[in-house]
Amino acid sequence: MRSFKNILVTGGAGFIGSHVVRRLTNKYPETNIVNLDLLTYAGNLENISDIEHSENYAFVKGNICDRDLLINLFKKHNFDAVVHLAAESHVDRSIANPGAFLETNILGTAALLEVAKAHWIHENGAFKNAETGSTNHNLKNVFYHISTDEVYGSLGEEGLFSETTSYDPRSPYSASKASSDHIARAYHHTYGMPIVISNCSNNYGANQFPEKLIPLMIKNICDQKSLPVYGQGLNVRDWLYVEDHANAIDLILHQGASGSTYNIGGLNEWSNIDLVKYLIQVVDEKLQRPKGSSDGLITFVKDRAGHDHRYAIDASKIERELGWKPSETFEVGLEKTVTWYLENSEWLNKVVSGEYEKYYEQHYGK
Repeated sequence: MRSFKNILVTGGAGFIGSHVVRRLTNKYPETNIVNLDLLTYAGNLENISDIEHSENYAFVKGNICDRDLLINLFKKHNFDAVVHLAAESHVDRSIANPGAFLETNILGTAALLEVAKAHWIHENGAFKNAETGSTNHNLKNVFYHISTDEVYGSLGEEGLFSETTSYDPRSPYSASKASSDHIARAYHHTYGMPIVISNCSNNYGANQFPEKLIPLMIKNICDQKSLPVYGQGLNVRDWLYVEDHANAIDLILHQGASGSTYNIGGLNEWSNIDLVKYLIQVVDEKLQRPKGSSDGLITFVKDRAGHDHRYAIDASKIERELGWKPSETFEVGLEKTVTWYLENSEWLNKVVSGEYEKYYEQHYGK
């Protein structure tokens, strides 16, 4: 099992990143955690306000494409590990503006890899013997690149994505993530750089920006607004509770084999329409409305361009090698999620209005 003195987490103010940063900060008090986040629309420091004064935690606002910033951060903190979560991540936004996804997800990942490689080689020597090609397996560094199951494309009615499934991305978002996966692997094979990669299914839980399906539907059910569902709602997704994902990331970071890929899934497939109808029942009941009374809000809209039919993850490798499997049932996890959004309506309204930017100004200046 690896141990680290200084970890850089990119995108740690976002949905998944905030849960990872909190877990690492609280679980490893002897490890310094630096959170680098540009605070675009989906990044919100209120997500991690409970740890902002922790002695082993620091926040830096910045762009992963800024190589000078990255070089200075590595010099200052001498990171021995990187957990790379920063990414543009919404398919609809990638269709409307693919350039931003190519820049952040591909060029940003490449910049981070190159700076980490140069720093670690300077500090510790080459990862690979140039003459023999043998890799130095005693290095304590690790670059952990976190990706998505969308790189695999679309499944039919049967089958699961495994770590050996061929890539077949269908959107600018998934294509940009597939490219960044390949670049990370290339740094491992070419330079011997210690890389681990994970590809996860759809996450849900607290602090998710309400453009994604579950928080959007919860908010609209509460507000009695239209519940837009693509096509006939028959697209199927595998849902993973974000705390289970953070646990898996922790395990892979500390125990995952260098050069390996791990698929992380919730073993929990739902069609979009069935999920929306179930959410209606849960939210209606919590708001003391007749269960199902919001069904009439469902509105079928034109399907997304290139909409993948089904995603489903085979997570047997991470269970077999690292002992991980999801601990939260979907029913309990979804109820916790709904409860969180209902109890944090102020957070939700701030995020929607953009007022969370004031939080950064108040705590860190403009």
